[in-house]
Amino acid sequence: MRPMKLLLAALALAAVPAAALPTAAFADSPPVGWREQVRAFNIEHCKHPAWGTSHSDRDYALAKAMAATDNVALDDDVLFAAAYLHDVAAFKPYEKPDLDHSDVAADIVGSILAPTGFPMAKLPRVQAAIREHMYYRTPTVPESLYLHDADALDWLGAIGAARIMALADPNGGQPDGPAVLPMLKENLRDVPARVLSPAGKALMPAKRDSLAKWMQTLAVETDGYKTL
Repeated sequence: MRPMKLLLAALALAAVPAAALPTAAFADSPPVGWREQVRAFNIEHCKHPAWGTSHSDRDYALAKAMAATDNVALDDDVLFAAAYLHDVAAFKPYEKPDLDHSDVAADIVGSILAPTGFPMAKLPRVQAAIREHMYYRTPTVPESLYLHDADALDWLGAIGAARIMALADPNGGQPDGPAVLPMLKENLRDVPARVLSPAGKALMPAKRDSLAKWMQTLAVETDGYKTL
């Protein structure tokens, strides 16, 4: 159609009363699935370089990959929901400083998932995966095991160093650089032994050694951490 004819056709359509146009022209957008809603919730409410959306993305992808390596079938609905909501209680208004964020998140996750259309019969497994995701907890279901190991591995390697350093207060408050150093040392000391799956154990040495080498380099460049 020539440009002038196209313009005339558009003007003619604009002049037609809305009631005369086909119903399909005013159809609502396709409904948003529960996964899109959950990840959008994460993006909106979980903004932090250490345990925000990028961390959830990595946990979800790594947990799936490790389970596939081990030929373990996971309920992907359970894993997805747990991966994107396991740290929600690290953020206001959901956090309770006197309680472990894993337990708080497990207790409130149902109220977040229910309006999204999530298959709520699977909620107990989501709660288990969230409650047991930290390295010092013991997994009881497959989704717990692989989220647990993915989360543990994300405290090691270069990404583990980056996440811990991201906790330092850029305005000079606490924790400052020296104050986060014990967290790095604790992760290097305690996390590797708590990676439990076969695939996770295969990945762990390289991640552990990467973090250890980074810390050695940091020590050299800061006079034994004195100028950190």
